Amino acid sequence: MSEIGKLSKEDWKKVGIGACVAGAGAVLTYLAEWATGMSFGTWTPIVVGGLSILANAVRKIATNTNQ
Repeated sequence: MSEIGKLSKEDWKKVGIGACVAGAGAVLTYLAEWATGMSFGTWTPIVVGGLSILANAVRKIATNTNQ
């Protein structure tokens, strides 16, 4: 636990990880919005499935507590 008003290396690491998770969520949200407006023809199910898999992988990586 850090002192009030100061951040340790571990605190900065957690802040950085949180920023990366938030950024990844924003990118995935943008991709989902973009994908719904695009026409991929017969590839549509593959693109939608791929984005779903990517979103689940990012969520799993972000919430991995096995350290």
